[in-house]
Amino acid sequence: MTKQLQDAYIVAATRLPIGKSGRGYYRNTRPDEMLVKVMQAALAQAPGLEAAAIEDAIVGCSFPEGEQGMNIARVASVLAGFGSGVGGVTINRYCASGITAVQMAADRIRVGEADVMFAGGVESMSMIPMGGNKPSLSPAIFERDENLGVAYGMGLTAELVAKKWGISRDAQDAFALQSHQRAVAAMQAGHFKAEMTPFEIIERSPNLADGSIIEKRRTVELDEGARPDTSLEGLAKLKPVFAAPKNVTGQATGMGSVTAGNSSQTSDGSGGLLIVSEAALKRYNLTPLARFVSFAIKGVPPEIMGIGPIEAIPAALKMAGLKAGDMDWVELNEAFAAQSLAVLNDLDSKGFELDRAKVNPNGGAIALGHPLGATGAIRAASVIHGLRRTGGKYGMVTMCVGAGQGAAGIFERV
Repeated sequence: MTKQLQDAYIVAATRLPIGKSGRGYYRNTRPDEMLVKVMQAALAQAPGLEAAAIEDAIVGCSFPEGEQGMNIARVASVLAGFGSGVGGVTINRYCASGITAVQMAADRIRVGEADVMFAGGVESMSMIPMGGNKPSLSPAIFERDENLGVAYGMGLTAELVAKKWGISRDAQDAFALQSHQRAVAAMQAGHFKAEMTPFEIIERSPNLADGSIIEKRRTVELDEGARPDTSLEGLAKLKPVFAAPKNVTGQATGMGSVTAGNSSQTSDGSGGLLIVSEAALKRYNLTPLARFVSFAIKGVPPEIMGIGPIEAIPAALKMAGLKAGDMDWVELNEAFAAQSLAVLNDLDSKGFELDRAKVNPNGGAIALGHPLGATGAIRAASVIHGLRRTGGKYGMVTMCVGAGQGAAGIFERV
């Protein structure tokens, strides 16, 4: 049977506050618990829609093992009370896992295979370290120079981008400061409230006097990473952590500008959306928040993976029949200040200029955090609610991807 292309609409979009990995909000919280909360919160935002109507739950995760293994999408779907009839699949495109989940769910609807889908992302960098618990690269990667970038740490790729695109340390630090300033201002103005689902943290510790368990509860409502006291002076004091300015012979390397202060924070978090067809809108009397417009994925050399959006953004715009100037809100994931600036500057030179005031207006991953596979879904919620608050029409989520990719997805407020 020939399927007619139809539109896919977002009727719910939410996320949890992002916590610092290792020492933050969710250091003792399982990722499936975070995802369950997001699933339940998204469903609650669509009154009249029953969980049983959901065809499938597609969830992005960068390192789906350990506590976030065993197909966490299906596990969380069951634990969230969606019912045994709702499917679940976990997908991995590293940092673009969450936005890819949204694209895959929207495409199921757009080709007529489903009417209601859940799409989201989750990542606990507290429980699963970068690279996973047991990283094991194929020896074949090291047999050819052009493949070595697959094994590079992300920080080194940022150094290579900074060197090739001429991004100075001062420019990176200024970009990082702006990220914190915008994030703090957005928090103070209450701009995150619409996209945020508060989460109750339960902390348990033993009472050594009588052997009982002491339980403390607190509700978190804001991202944990933004620092009001960030300054250029403080950022300038930080040492590079991925490459040295000089080699062992004392010669300048042209690198050594990427620091912890101008890089994204390692984080824990989850986000999710409910996506439906026009038929489902009418059947369940739902109010659409946005329409899914287009998506593009492009490959780039792994050793300079940070420039991926340079290729993906023009492709997504072309598919949508839009121009860069049509974007009223852009969430450009700040994996590193160096790659963010390289992307923006390079796009400018090619006629795809993005209004800087509309790029990460509420701050980005340097201040808010980057829970890898969850980020795409989290930032999709940010774009959708940002457009609704400001009255903008089109928004984009874009990011670089480990091992050399770029992704971009476009949404339209309706």
